[in-house]
Amino acid sequence: MGIIVQEIFSKKILTEAKGYLDVGFTHSLNPYSGCAFSCRYCYVREMPIQRFKEIPWGEWIDIKTNAAENYRNEIIKLRKKNKPVNIFMSSATDPYQPIERTANIVREILKVMIENPPDSLWVQTRSPLITKDIDLLAVLKEKCKVLVSMTVETDREDIKQIFAPFAPGINLRLKALKEIHDAGITTQASISPVLPFTSDFPKVLERIVDHIWIDTLTIGDGAKGKRSERLGMPMLFKDHDLSKWYRKDIHVMVEKYFHKYFPSEMIRVSKQEAFLE
Repeated sequence: MGIIVQEIFSKKILTEAKGYLDVGFTHSLNPYSGCAFSCRYCYVREMPIQRFKEIPWGEWIDIKTNAAENYRNEIIKLRKKNKPVNIFMSSATDPYQPIERTANIVREILKVMIENPPDSLWVQTRSPLITKDIDLLAVLKEKCKVLVSMTVETDREDIKQIFAPFAPGINLRLKALKEIHDAGITTQASISPVLPFTSDFPKVLERIVDHIWIDTLTIGDGAKGKRSERLGMPMLFKDHDLSKWYRKDIHVMVEKYFHKYFPSEMIRVSKQEAFLE
């Protein structure tokens, strides 16, 4: 799959949190536009940034080359106004998609964050590439609250291949989680969205995460499941004889199952819990 990459200068890098992010976060930060992982269920496909784009999702990336500079300028202004800064990175891209290996946009942002820390930073990714920045994250966590949330939708590689064939392998993500957790950085496994998994799923997360986050295609797509429906998720589940997993109350069942292995304070269900609690 060829990807069109271009460098751009963005006017801003911090966006005021709205919708599902307005609980616990003040801003989102997207160092890139577009995402090479191109997960089939990604709700961003149904957002204006893609719907009005002629190039298919997963085949274009815009690198925000001035992201670190923007962050520095914007947080200084926010601090002058005594504004809280609780950041979700990222809401519409993966900050550690492959281009980050050479572009280092996130790494430069983290360096500036160490000088001008937010109140909290939640890093959401599905990429083991994040381990390259453990050194910076370890420093930053001494200055503000830091949480690394790794998307692990399932423990089944065959299921991942159906829904996210271009995303990193599950075992690589689990290995990265352990490395980050061992470095003393707060970690979370984000089962988002819930995909079919084996009965051993909770066991592979033991001792490598501090939290479990449960989200679904219904409660997590920002449109009560309508975006997921337009993306053809019901049919995709049906085509692979997985329809029993596509139900509005699947989060209730998953939460109940994980409670057998983890204490209640470790488990969060989508918007029901805030990062800052």
